[in-house]
Amino acid sequence: MNPQDRILEVLRRCLEIGQTVEIDGLGTLRAAPGGGYEFRPESRPQVFIAYVEEDLAFARRLCDDLAVAGCTPWLDKDQLVAGQNWPRAIERAIDISDAFVACLSKRSLAKRGQFQSELRYALDCARRRPLESVFLVPVRFEECPVPRRIAEQVQYVDLFPDWKRGVRQVARAIRKATGEKARPELCA
Repeated sequence: MNPQDRILEVLRRCLEIGQTVEIDGLGTLRAAPGGGYEFRPESRPQVFIAYVEEDLAFARRLCDDLAVAGCTPWLDKDQLVAGQNWPRAIERAIDISDAFVACLSKRSLAKRGQFQSELRYALDCARRRPLESVFLVPVRFEECPVPRRIAEQVQYVDLFPDWKRGVRQVARAIRKATGEKARPELCA
């Protein structure tokens, strides 16, 4: 049996016993009432959250608020599994995201490593999108400089001193990124 047939067999067995199969970033597949199968595409905006470990508490708070607002945030601590090729998984998550939220702080700007790599990759992804589209949404957790390459091209959002107002601004940017203008329940 070839790998594709094995995958189809596993899917068929899961669906026969009533399980729902989630295809990351695409939607869910389930048995349809009356026979057959139905696919429900993911309708919530996919949002990649980039941060440094020292800002994890703020990043989690932002993820929670965006989830309540109708988005599907992607946070490495919640999505990556043991043994997974994490650099490739992160690139894929950025590629399929509707928006990339870069969490800026004095700590993230001073630290070398994965955050800087993710930010550079997101800038490359943004270059491949139409000029007027929104993809990169920088947010500041605190007073700190915005990297010149970003500040020259992209508006940022402050999540201080008014966190709720800042989250509303981020949600509005995500709505623009997904082309959703008339759905108030989406990232309201």
